[in-house]
Amino acid sequence: MTQTKVDQAIKGAIGLLLVALAFVIVYTMQDHIVAAGDTAPNFKLTADNGKQFTPRDFGGKVLVLNFWASWCPPCVQEMPSLNEFQKMFAADGVVVLGVSVDHSEKNYRTMVKSFKVVFPTVRDPEENVSYKYGTYKVPESYIIDRNGKVVRKFVGLPEEGGVAKLWTDPEIVGFVRSLL
Repeated sequence: MTQTKVDQAIKGAIGLLLVALAFVIVYTMQDHIVAAGDTAPNFKLTADNGKQFTPRDFGGKVLVLNFWASWCPPCVQEMPSLNEFQKMFAADGVVVLGVSVDHSEKNYRTMVKSFKVVFPTVRDPEENVSYKYGTYKVPESYIIDRNGKVVRKFVGLPEEGGVAKLWTDPEIVGFVRSLL
C-alpha cells in the first residue's frame, strides 16, 4: 500500500513538472514586443570608451532609444534630423541613445564619424537589447518618459520602402516638449 502512495506522489510530481515545463517553453517562445504604455525593459550597454549605459543613467530625463544600422537606408536618412533633435533638446533633459545592431565595427564607426553624431552611441551586434524590446526591424525608436514608461514607438520597415523619421517634425517636437 505504501509503495502505491509513493508511486502516485511521484507521478503527481512528474505531472506538475511537465505542466511547469510546458509553461516555460510557451512563455519563452512568445515575442516580447514593447509597446507604448509598457515599462521600458532594463538594459546594460557599453560604449567604445568603456562607459556603461543603463536606464538608471537617464533617470529624470526623457530618453529616445534609437535602434539603427549603417546598412539601413532609412537609418542613414534619419541620422541628420536625430542629430538636430538632440542638439535642440540637450539642455532640456532629453537624451538620444543610438544603439547600432551593426556586426561590422568599421561600418558602425564610419557612420558615426561621417554624421558627426552628437549623442551617445553603442553597439549591440548580438542584438541582446533589441531583443528585449522586440525590435527586429530598423530603424526603430522608443520615446521613454522620465518615469521609465514607453510613451511612443516609431518603427521603420526597410522592406516596405523604409520610414525615416524626421525628428525635427513639429508634431514630434511638440510631443517631446509636452513630456518635459
